[in-house]
Amino acid sequence: MLCILQARMSSKRFPGKTLKSLKGKKILEITLEQISKSKFISEIIVATSNQHSDNKIYLFCKKKNIKVFRGSLNNVASRYCQIVKKKGPRYFLRINADSPLSSKKIIDQLCKKVQKKKFDIVTNVFPRTFPKGQSVEIIRSSLIKKYIGKFDKYDLEHVTSYIRKNPYHFKIESLKCFKDFGFIKVSLDKKNDLSKIRRVF
Repeated sequence: MLCILQARMSSKRFPGKTLKSLKGKKILEITLEQISKSKFISEIIVATSNQHSDNKIYLFCKKKNIKVFRGSLNNVASRYCQIVKKKGPRYFLRINADSPLSSKKIIDQLCKKVQKKKFDIVTNVFPRTFPKGQSVEIIRSSLIKKYIGKFDKYDLEHVTSYIRKNPYHFKIESLKCFKDFGFIKVSLDKKNDLSKIRRVF
């Protein structure tokens, strides 16, 4: 399974969060290590922008021999579309780079589901019952290539929102937690989230 990890430095709430340090490593590096624990992930590509602000992500990836792709800053969906056109996977897995507490168990469960049946998207955020920061979505590559022309500005930034707004047009499979923990946030959105994640580690 191809995993595309979207990353940027220009977060309005916490600029540069992707390369902040945690336990002697960068957030991006820890997130990559967490994802790599899944036995289903065959390749990971960091999808960042071609803006000057994201040069640091590009240089960090090159230094660490991490595959990286650069595309539009605001049209995030086009980054995914260009990658899947080049790589040709049937499905791809989408995770945000501000998720150092990503779970291999969740990734594995979603990968197993998509192997059993021909879903358009397998997700644990529709509805959300897992903590924010452990979000995983597996999308059929042909969908993003087919529907990206219908995406509005919001969809282009959030990639799968078009599918969620039009659920009856797609085969959606949701993974639900045994208990609703959707109110918990372990993603790195603000500066004070970093100290909370440090405590968890």
